[in-house]
Amino acid sequence: MTQTAVIDDLRTRLEAALDGAARAWLDQATAEAAAHRGRPEQRPAPLWELRFAEAGRRCGQDHADAARVLLLHTAEADPATLTRVYEQGTAAERRAVLLALPHLVEGPQTLPLVEDALRTNDTRLVAAAVGPYAARHLAPHDWRHAVLKCLFTGVPVEAVADLDRRARADAELARMLGDYAGERTAAGRTVPSDLHRVLALAAPTAPSAAAVSPAPATPSTGEEQES
Repeated sequence: MTQTAVIDDLRTRLEAALDGAARAWLDQATAEAAAHRGRPEQRPAPLWELRFAEAGRRCGQDHADAARVLLLHTAEADPATLTRVYEQGTAAERRAVLLALPHLVEGPQTLPLVEDALRTNDTRLVAAAVGPYAARHLAPHDWRHAVLKCLFTGVPVEAVADLDRRARADAELARMLGDYAGERTAAGRTVPSDLHRVLALAAPTAPSAAAVSPAPATPSTGEEQES
């Protein structure tokens, strides 16, 4: 899907969910974002970045991600802008930047933002960080640790984009999963059920798969942050 199609589809769905006041705010905010396209970095921050910060209050928390992603697309935010907005933002604003990366950045320039999110214990940031952008650009070693991070924090592995392809026959990932399962078993703790799914992909016939207890665990979700 082209970036234009992404914007159009996102805006249609968002406008259908918003009330009149929120739609009017969105019209103004996106007009400001469109007017900023192609302009060099401004000081103070351009108006659309201020709108980006207030999206939760104007559109409601349920629609804040979509509004913020729409603003980033409409402004055609480049890697430098995305990095600045991420670094200055709240956890919720950072999550929106991560969600916007797949259609805004073709290369690995913004991988540091993904890596930063994966160092947190904010489950919604971690889930956003392991999306399609990470699937395309994270190096194998870092991607394996991202999968383990999901298991550590209780983020469902369904959040990991392109999991089936990247985990397929990955012997090193299978070894890491086996070690993690062994540590939990030795400590008398249950093994996350998601681990079995990933282990089956990584090494379907590996001996370690039979050694892992089949008992599912209730994932630890951690405390989510929101603004």
